[in-house]
Amino acid sequence: MSRPLDQLKIIELGHVIAGPLAAALLSDFGADVIKIEAPNRTDMMRDLGPKAEDGVGVWWKTLGRNKKTLGLDWKSDEGRDILRRLVEDADVLIENFRPGVLERAGVGPDVLHDWNPDLVVLRVSGYGQDGPMRDVPAFGRAAEAMSGLAHLTGFPDGPPMHPGFPAADSTTGLMGALGVMIALFAREKGIARGQVVDLAVFEALLRLMDYPVPALTGAKLSPRRNGLRQPMDFAPGGMFRTSDGVWLTVSAGSAETAQRLLRAVGGDALADDPRFATLGEMSQHMAVVFDAINDFVMQHTAKEVEAVFARHDAVASRVLSVEEITTNEQISHRGDIVSVAGEQTQVIGPVPHLSATPGQLRWLGRPPGADSQSILRDLGFNDERITALCEAGLVRLEGGRAL
Repeated sequence: MSRPLDQLKIIELGHVIAGPLAAALLSDFGADVIKIEAPNRTDMMRDLGPKAEDGVGVWWKTLGRNKKTLGLDWKSDEGRDILRRLVEDADVLIENFRPGVLERAGVGPDVLHDWNPDLVVLRVSGYGQDGPMRDVPAFGRAAEAMSGLAHLTGFPDGPPMHPGFPAADSTTGLMGALGVMIALFAREKGIARGQVVDLAVFEALLRLMDYPVPALTGAKLSPRRNGLRQPMDFAPGGMFRTSDGVWLTVSAGSAETAQRLLRAVGGDALADDPRFATLGEMSQHMAVVFDAINDFVMQHTAKEVEAVFARHDAVASRVLSVEEITTNEQISHRGDIVSVAGEQTQVIGPVPHLSATPGQLRWLGRPPGADSQSILRDLGFNDERITALCEAGLVRLEGGRAL
């Protein structure tokens, strides 16, 4: 089966999550990704966190999916020449070092575009390639703080909180893949040749914080942490615990759905209360609405709440644990958790689902240097030369072996 990005060649100089995730998302749809790691210093995600049954880090298994791995000292003279030969035939280069690293190694965008004028270069960094914070070190949590996400997460009388997964890095991976495809489209249409996609991790989240800034600048309202409720209480909803201890999220996003929700938990008396005639009026009495929902939910089991809400076409969704995600009927039906032959570890499958050219998980993260030999052979290196590069510490083969 043909994949939509089968002819797309990507060189990844990424590490940790943001850059590698952008490459992984594109690899799901057929992009030919070569991940380059230093011969004596591999991506930290290989060893960070829990290990699978074979001793390999589970982070690496999914971030390294569908990628070829090349162990190469690309900062050395000979290694840089090999990188040049790879770049000359590539469509995209992805890197997420701190600003200036590529330039100091002699492979900044000017050099890369001299090698290949059509190359799209995705540069991911904490705060962007320019500005007063350009050189400040950052990880995803710093971006979650700067974007306002942490400020809006938690309880009013508690500290700001980070989400339960690396939201900033993950969002940056998505935005990075989007930026690459936009630049490739511009190239395809003749609007531009190669160009740099400059993506700051904090900006990836900031772009998704769509309502707080307009709320402040346009409506003079400043969103705050609101615990189990929405930060600005513009519509009824929140987290509620049933009588049998199940957490449900209840929500409504329009006047019509809000009325259905009120009717589900309080009947006509609550739904027809003039205080709740519009979302604007309802927002002035959201504490009353919240208490009404909470009183109803806490007196019923999860199945009872779900049945009542279903009858009223209102939204109540169980909060699933990771264990429940892996056994959920809808998730299973959609094929969203996948595996490959010979691997016990399952990962999230390609998203979105394309009707004619769907994505595919071909393999999980490979060992360091697993494809070094075949990649170098494709560049015209014979085995004797490859062995010499290995002995010089410039190239790593799988297992550190020599030919």
